[in-house]
Amino acid sequence: MPERDRVVNFAPGPGVLPLPVLEQVRDDLPSVPGLGASALEVSHRSAWFEGVLAEAEANLRALLRIGDAHRVLFCQGGASMQFAMVPMNLHRDGGADHIVTGSWGVRAAAEGGAIGRARIAWSGETGSFVRTPTDEELLGSLDPGADYVYLTSNETIQGVEYPGTPALPGDVVLAADVSSDFLSRPIDVARYGVLFAGAQKNAGPAGVTIVIVRDDVLERVPDGLPTMLDYRTYATHGSLYNTPPVFAIYVVSLVTRWLRDEIGGLDAMAEINDAKARLLYDVIDEHPDVFEGHAEPAARSRMNVTFRLARTDDEAAFLAGAAEEGMVELRGHRSVGGIRASIYNAMPVEGVERLAAFMRRFAER
Repeated sequence: MPERDRVVNFAPGPGVLPLPVLEQVRDDLPSVPGLGASALEVSHRSAWFEGVLAEAEANLRALLRIGDAHRVLFCQGGASMQFAMVPMNLHRDGGADHIVTGSWGVRAAAEGGAIGRARIAWSGETGSFVRTPTDEELLGSLDPGADYVYLTSNETIQGVEYPGTPALPGDVVLAADVSSDFLSRPIDVARYGVLFAGAQKNAGPAGVTIVIVRDDVLERVPDGLPTMLDYRTYATHGSLYNTPPVFAIYVVSLVTRWLRDEIGGLDAMAEINDAKARLLYDVIDEHPDVFEGHAEPAARSRMNVTFRLARTDDEAAFLAGAAEEGMVELRGHRSVGGIRASIYNAMPVEGVERLAAFMRRFAER
């Protein structure tokens, strides 16, 4: 699969996958060596898939340094289903405090409000979602009686990302949608009661959602939930209560192996991602008369670089020119417009360099 045959794909999700993983999938697709069947055909009860599931979990635990107090679950339904599962499993009497930094946070709060109390403790909406709150702002806005605090670590639409885990009191249960910066950098998993990520940004193809949930959170899950919306179902049955997305989990095992063996772990991945993002933000900052970055510098996403052209009439020309040079999926989300370059883990540095060079040429013209 020659690299020259592939476009530079800046899609926000499903996002680009590592080329070595795609080549492994291609080679194994008709028949996995020693199995005699495709990964699309094999039973989820087979010894082969048990090994795949075990490796995927072991790789995730090693990469994220997940301790014994957390379970790793493989669910379906995407992050959108977690907008309902989190409140169903975590709500008791105090409800949730939501920290809203973008469009996905808005949707999660609305879904949570359909299930129980979902209080907006802080929102960046009046400022057009350009930043994350400071720790001091959060401490002054949270309800001490809330069951948990919910946040979105990276907003793909606005390109706003938390620089790190908020410094909140240790007794605050944090729940986070980490879909679009999952596995892009180290994270203090121990600090979270629940983390979840749709795989289709950094971990694999669409179809599987990875949920990391702490044991004390599992212990407080109320009885009477629908079976497939209860975290305990997945924890008790090793994510095998029903047929899981076998093929998607198989690709997750390959992606996490690539991160572990070829990249060298999440510290190394974070350095690469920081360097890629700087390539684009440097161009934006060098040409403020042409490019207008959306997020404030302290909250700029390393995964989704969002900006506008100072003259909106230039956006069509920018997108067309990029497409002519083999760079696609740069149009911003339909709700906000502009330009969005999603540069997830598997986006090669060379692809970002090509876009940065094109941006400079466009600005000079």
